[in-house]
Parts: sequence; structure tokens; C-alpha cells
Amino acid sequence: MKTVLLSWQFWALLSAAFAALTAIFAKVGIENINSDFATFIRTIVILVVLGGILFGTGQWQAPASVSGRTYLFLVLSGLATGASWLCYFRALKLGDAARVAPIDKLSVVLVALFGVIFLGEKLAMPNWIGIALIASGAVLVAYKA
Repeated sequence: MKTVLLSWQFWALLSAAFAALTAIFAKVGIENINSDFATFIRTIVILVVLGGILFGTGQWQAPASVSGRTYLFLVLSGLATGASWLCYFRALKLGDAARVAPIDKLSVVLVALFGVIFLGEKLAMPNWIGIALIASGAVLVAYKA
């Protein structure tokens, strides 16, 4: 069991499951509320839960122990996350969860492309085929006949 908890695949699958629940819960939750205000409420919940986890597990770090470069990229990541959430909730407000979520998951394709372009990561042909299949699948799932 311990090796499972140290596996990135285990945590990635949990992430996918929680992301799926996020779409379903959010779609119901935003029925009678502005999508930006819904995102605000969601953010407060995340802050409280993460604060509790850091406090409860003793993982808090002194802010001075973090480098300026780390702060810069975490702030940029936070801004991108916020923008993503705002767009995601707006899309959920306007569209079906079963169609919005697959298009949102095109982020998988973009991460692969950005990883190659900006981080110098290398992908083999089977990886590129998988990326093409993910992109095609997302478009087909989102297609409204």
C-alpha cells in the first residue's frame, strides 16, 4: 500500500476523479449564482482546507525560505489557475458539464506542447499519437449532434 501512495499514477487518477466531481458539483452549484462569485466561494474553501492541512501536518514553511524565482512562478501559476477557474465556471454556467469538461481537458494536450516548447521535454511517437487521440477525443465528446 505504501508504494501505491508514493506513485504519481495513483495521485494523478485521484486528481482526475476529483476534477470530474468538481465539474458535476460546480454545474449544480452555479445554477442560481454568478459564476465569478461561485469561483470566489470555491477559492475560500480551498484556502481554508489547505491551511488546515498545512497546520495539521506541520508543513508550514517560513515565507522567507522561498526564493524570489519560486514566488514569481507560483504567482504566475496562481494567476493562470484563477483565470482557468473563472473561464471554467463561466463555461459551465453556459454549457453542459459533459461538453465543457472535455474541452477543458485539452489542457493535457497544451501541457505536452508547452513542455516540449518551453521546457525542452522530449516525446516519442507513441506520446504524440496519444496527444492526437486526446485532442480528437475531447472534440468528439464535446460535439453536440
